[in-house]
Amino acid sequence: MSLAETVTYWRYRLIPDHIVGEILAKRWIDNAIPFFILVVVVAGFSYLMPGFFSLGGLSTLTRQLGEFGLVVIAMTIVMLAGGIDLSVGSNFALANITTLALLNVYELPLGVVFVLTIAVGALVGLVNGILVGYLRLRAFLTTLVTLIIVRAVVDMLLLQLAVRISAGFVDNDLWDYLGDGTVLDIPFSFALFIVIAILAHIVLSRTRPGWQLMAVGGMRRSAYNVGIPVRRTICLAYVASGMLVALAGFLFAARLGGAGSDTGLGMEITALTAAVLGGNSLGGGRGSVAKAMFGAIIVMILINGLVRLGIPSGANSFILGLILLIAVAIDVRWLKNRHKVLAKVYVSPTFQSLPETFGTERNSSSPFALNDKLREVSAIGLDEIDGPEDVILDGEDHLYAGTRTGDIVRFLAPDYRQQEVFAHVGGRPLGMAFAKDGTLLCCIGGMGLYRIGKDRQVAKLTDETNRTPFSIIDDSRLKLADDLDIAPDGRVFFSEATIRYEMHEWPVDCLESRGNGRIVCYDPNSNSTRTVLRNLIFPNGICMTHDGVSFLFAETWGCRVSRYYFDGPKAGTVEPVIPNLPGYPDNINRASDGSYWLALVGMRTPSLDLALKMPGFRRRMARRVAPDEWLYPNINTGCVLRFDEAGRILDVMWDLGGQNHPMITSMREHKGHLYIGGILNNRVGRLPLKGADPNWSGPESYWGRG
Repeated sequence: MSLAETVTYWRYRLIPDHIVGEILAKRWIDNAIPFFILVVVVAGFSYLMPGFFSLGGLSTLTRQLGEFGLVVIAMTIVMLAGGIDLSVGSNFALANITTLALLNVYELPLGVVFVLTIAVGALVGLVNGILVGYLRLRAFLTTLVTLIIVRAVVDMLLLQLAVRISAGFVDNDLWDYLGDGTVLDIPFSFALFIVIAILAHIVLSRTRPGWQLMAVGGMRRSAYNVGIPVRRTICLAYVASGMLVALAGFLFAARLGGAGSDTGLGMEITALTAAVLGGNSLGGGRGSVAKAMFGAIIVMILINGLVRLGIPSGANSFILGLILLIAVAIDVRWLKNRHKVLAKVYVSPTFQSLPETFGTERNSSSPFALNDKLREVSAIGLDEIDGPEDVILDGEDHLYAGTRTGDIVRFLAPDYRQQEVFAHVGGRPLGMAFAKDGTLLCCIGGMGLYRIGKDRQVAKLTDETNRTPFSIIDDSRLKLADDLDIAPDGRVFFSEATIRYEMHEWPVDCLESRGNGRIVCYDPNSNSTRTVLRNLIFPNGICMTHDGVSFLFAETWGCRVSRYYFDGPKAGTVEPVIPNLPGYPDNINRASDGSYWLALVGMRTPSLDLALKMPGFRRRMARRVAPDEWLYPNINTGCVLRFDEAGRILDVMWDLGGQNHPMITSMREHKGHLYIGGILNNRVGRLPLKGADPNWSGPESYWGRG
């Protein structure tokens, strides 16, 4: 490499540009802005008032935060369902005066008072839920009306009961503990708030009702179409909100023991500000309890800090209003532009220099010289099959092929004119292999590794592996398992082409050429899965060698075939076999003479080879040019070659003009014929092989005649 290429190589190896996009793609990135605001607020008030976060100050702050935080969680639950609850302040005041009246005036037991107070809050939520959920009224206007009505009820109760409440006295140790007690030196209300926040997080993120709530808020019509009870879900969200607000009012009554006309006044604005400032979306379906907690802490610190600084109450409301406006603007703009930002920064090409290769000129001395050996391929299932990426034959000579529609089709021997759906797997069937017991193992794009028994029952073997240490993205889930082979002891080694992109985004992985792929091992004896090789450039093709301790694997965008030893004295080492292919390798399979077949899915081009050395150019192309105008790998040329374990090319077969198989992704030798598949083809090819063993089959080569 030249000096410039060397510098570029190390610049893109040492500076992990892709981490920026991976961080922005994480769901928790929405918490970054509120967390930054929280740090600024804490630092600011610590500087302005050195004793603001003293032990006594924190005790008072957390007691208020416990009550206010419950109201913010209540508001968040309704927002996640796609609504809003402007009645939380009035409901809070109603719960407060209900608690005090039942205790001081009517002298009911504390347990009964608690139940009745929660019931009153739930009743207000139920009214909102019926009007918004079942009668489908506007949430903003409906809860605004509820705010007015409930506030009027509170005012009427104050006129009748305020004097009697103030004259009463509750002699109850539990009541005093609820207002002033601590749990491990933590105020009781704050400790209860933490417990409820954890439970709410579990419900929203780990249970069916929580998933349904998020689905309703995200897309109400789609949620209805899939059978989610939308109206009931919305109604229950308001009931839950009312109960949490009532609990906060009950704790407020225990702490202060008084009621006034200003109780809960403006709380709907502060709660809404906290929920949105924490990162919960006003549009619904996006948010979390953690975001609500962030927002509640920020707003409570702001309110207390401004009061202690002597800022007038009117100015406090003005500042909170500005904060709400800014938070809403950030939420709307981020929600609208997040995918645009990700599209610009997520794709992160790196330096890739492919080695010089042989030419393919016809009648030349090159081992890859063009010919017409595939011109005589006959077609099986012409126009009756869609995208047979891999093909395989069983011990009874039946032919199997996966299709784009999620089926594995079986063509019946001996003439393969009759076909049937052997199994419907749901996803995109890719690489296949027969186990010793005759079951068919299959890699399914986006789903993982599956088995199809002789009874045609489909069962999952694995869809995850161990997570890469220090990885930003969670790569434990399998995205694009694409080919496999089985070791003599039953272990299954399969390739995953990329951990960063979905199946339909394979050109973007080529644009990056970063090494996003890996090889994974599934052990049926222990039912465990682990990654054995990482940082491979679109691994796509696995074939066990005849020694039983190693396998060959292809790296498509690396244009090479390598050998990995998983057992024996060389265990854990990788050796190059063919380091400089003129095209992009795909599946590898055994040949009857002890060599191996390899499919070239397409051919290298000088323009793309040059662009791979220019990551900055590819980055600008990804950001400024429409995807359908990017430089893509040439995948319109079909080629099959045969090689030995030393990497010598023994035979090459081309289809000039692409009349039979313009793109070849797989091939299998079976009893003197070569069967050819292609992920974009509408047929399976069949070619007689001169001099091949007419009795040799793949299952026999792996497992013997038994």
